[in-house]
Amino acid sequence: MYKVIQKESFSDTTFLMEVEAQDVARAAKPGQFLIVRLGEGRERIPLTIADFDREKGTVTMVVQVVGKSTKEMSYLKVGDYIQDVAGPLGRPSHIEKRNKVVLVGGGLGVAPVYPILRAHKEAGSHTISIIGFRNKSLIFWEERFRRYSDELIICTDDGSYGRKGLVSLPLQEILETDEKRRGIEEVIAIGPMIMMKVISEVTKPYGIKTTVSLNTIMLDGMGMCGGCRVTVGGGDKFACVDGPDFDGHEVDWENLLKRQKRYEKEEKLSLRLFDEHCKLVERGLLK
Repeated sequence: MYKVIQKESFSDTTFLMEVEAQDVARAAKPGQFLIVRLGEGRERIPLTIADFDREKGTVTMVVQVVGKSTKEMSYLKVGDYIQDVAGPLGRPSHIEKRNKVVLVGGGLGVAPVYPILRAHKEAGSHTISIIGFRNKSLIFWEERFRRYSDELIICTDDGSYGRKGLVSLPLQEILETDEKRRGIEEVIAIGPMIMMKVISEVTKPYGIKTTVSLNTIMLDGMGMCGGCRVTVGGGDKFACVDGPDFDGHEVDWENLLKRQKRYEKEEKLSLRLFDEHCKLVERGLLK
């Protein structure tokens, strides 16, 4: 059993959860993920490690409510327990000193970018961070990013904070400015699938190594179900065991975007039934 020692809400549908998991924290590296199971017979939930503290023996997850299991997880409070936290899983991000590295995070993808940013800064890289949110109220971890970023650009879709517009726009400007100096060695992007696709398209003409994290398409997280299959460089890979990091220029984005909706109908049904059950419990009609 893994105790919840901190919980923080970022919005109605997103929250941070820090849990005691000493063995996981001791072995965790940037870019890896966990499999969380709330109880016996419950769904296995793959969640990227947003942070880890080896001294405290804790791991941190930032979660968005998108289905029945993550909504159920959102009801947990400090002091509650999660039955299983398995990990770290997946291949860690490759970290080496870069002349310049640009890290791009969108929405909840900002969370898993953070430990990668920190590792690059500790390795001696010049770090440029671009993080984007729909609006000011959804922004989190700004100070954490300022601590490890030589340059930080914050974007909001509605212009309520920082720059107005998508994260791809300042990236394009940076690449155009940097083209003669050729100082940027890698771009790392984590966020919504369409965002990572666009970032990969922006960087491709410059021939800059672009790494994306395909952590949102997993099911069992162990390479057995095949649900996370992705076409990379014309061949089949599995995000949970071969990734989650891949070369963004080699990913078949069109196929991946279609496959991402594969279980959409079932997920919506499960969430609706869960909400109906909760309402009956609130009314005293069920226990």
